[in-house]
Amino acid sequence: MQEILTHLEIWQARGDTVALATVINTWGSSPRAPGAKMAVNQHGEMIGSVSGGCVEGAVVEEALAVIRTGRPKLLHYGVADEEAWQVGLACGGTIEILVERFQDFGLKDYLRQDKGVILATVVRGPEHWLGVKALIPAEGEPTGPLLATLLRDQLLQDTPGLLNQGAAITHHYALPAEGLAEVDVFFDIFRSAPRLVIIGAVHIASELVHFARRFGFCTYVVDPRRAFATRDRFPHVDNLRQQWPDEALPEIGLTPNTSVVVLSHDPKLDDPALKLALSSPVFYVGALGSPKTHAKRVERLLAEGLTQAQLDRLHAPIGLNIGGRSPAEIALSIMAEMVAVRNGKQIVDRK
Repeated sequence: MQEILTHLEIWQARGDTVALATVINTWGSSPRAPGAKMAVNQHGEMIGSVSGGCVEGAVVEEALAVIRTGRPKLLHYGVADEEAWQVGLACGGTIEILVERFQDFGLKDYLRQDKGVILATVVRGPEHWLGVKALIPAEGEPTGPLLATLLRDQLLQDTPGLLNQGAAITHHYALPAEGLAEVDVFFDIFRSAPRLVIIGAVHIASELVHFARRFGFCTYVVDPRRAFATRDRFPHVDNLRQQWPDEALPEIGLTPNTSVVVLSHDPKLDDPALKLALSSPVFYVGALGSPKTHAKRVERLLAEGLTQAQLDRLHAPIGLNIGGRSPAEIALSIMAEMVAVRNGKQIVDRK
């Protein structure tokens, strides 16, 4: 949604009517995950993607029809369908897409403020329920007509754990009400931006900031050495802190949406940061250094009270083994490992 938000606002400001296509389910080799979006205005202009190019042309035509009628439509394309070959999905996979007129419901405000929120939408059930929504923020009051139905209690019960999960998902509900036996609700999950905290304002840190910002991370660089932690050296970092890690990290907050990377090679900086990070729910902790350096680090941290289970969370030597030597290559390997961990991929071969 962030990819198309600016265009949506421009189109709405000039009075365009907009249809929003959202991937609801995929099977097989479909190229885009649930939650992927494409917006289309009444002029046929489009932004975003629901299939990487396979079915976009067909979806634009359906979106223009939805703009004219105002009625949402659930589309289904698969390799077994003749239409799939016509629209270009013959490479494999099946995809379901909900197309509806775009209604904000306050979603843009949450996205602009980088606040976590879930948009729940009925995607299958009685026709008059299709597209009915509820906006459920991580903090604040939920709103929307879907909350005025028998689903309210179940929705509010199911959503708290979904924000940490991150991936869009569809839930099936069976209701006892007459004439309303089954309803599918799509939960479009918008987490706040992931955060990357880098300990040590070194050259690799500068390269890593560039990669992290490209992947939507809010970036922090922490280093008490004033000659290192300067805006001249880190003009693009979101937050630069000339502090010791044990002062900065509690202020920044170590949440499940945070990663911590220690790069200074100085135990006075790295060890306090690792003690805090490995005792917290952050999703990734990595440390620069050779296997020999890491072995000494483990000895120190065990002596200072960390458990083996906590140390097992530490990615060290840091980064995927891509054979990199330059600061940019090392930063790339760190970013790749961090994204893999965030996406639930198990890192097996350390080095």
